[in-house]
Amino acid sequence: MLKKTILLFIILFSFTAFSPAPTYQIALLKYSGGGDWYANLETSLPNLIEFCNTNLKSTINPEQATVEVGSPDIFNYPFVHMTGHGNVVFNSQETENLRNYLIGGGFLEISDNYGMDKFIRPQMKKVFPELDFVELPFSHPIYHQKYDFPNGLPKIHEHEGKSPQGFGLIYKGRLVCFYDFECDLGDGWESFEVHKDSPEAHQKALKMGANIIQYVLMGGENVVKK
Repeated sequence: MLKKTILLFIILFSFTAFSPAPTYQIALLKYSGGGDWYANLETSLPNLIEFCNTNLKSTINPEQATVEVGSPDIFNYPFVHMTGHGNVVFNSQETENLRNYLIGGGFLEISDNYGMDKFIRPQMKKVFPELDFVELPFSHPIYHQKYDFPNGLPKIHEHEGKSPQGFGLIYKGRLVCFYDFECDLGDGWESFEVHKDSPEAHQKALKMGANIIQYVLMGGENVVKK
């Protein structure tokens, strides 16, 4: 009995000792203006994190963080996700903080949850007055990481029925912000009971999200499938 107990202890110790510790944490952006920054709070990022840790073998902390635009804590997170349906307002301090975060190596992924577009564009223009959102070509590496999306973003929710578009802000040659429009990746990451999305749509959203994670956090900038 003692031998079995010792053997069990050794197995458990080996498992915990060699399990990869989380190497980074990603966060949901909390902003002012009345928009519902918390729209996908419960299951969206947690599901994406679990998918990435399983399929990309990443070591993201399974617990998402929440960070305010103007907080110095934003620099603790290499990847920040933003979503919502309504108004967004950045004050001058928040604008400066977000700019410093992005030019300092951080990354912002914005998912229009429907109705956000007319608010987020002028606010990001405050952050980068010298830049405009540009639509990324389908050949961009962000669409060709572990999962191949030869036609760009998948269509998850109908919204206006337009084709999905992926826009980026590129600062000194580096993509610092990716904005999915008419797509709704964030909703697609949510659990089935939230929106009743088909398994196919859910998987496409998670795979595209994993591509973004791989591109930003795992050195996938130059991964392009032939």
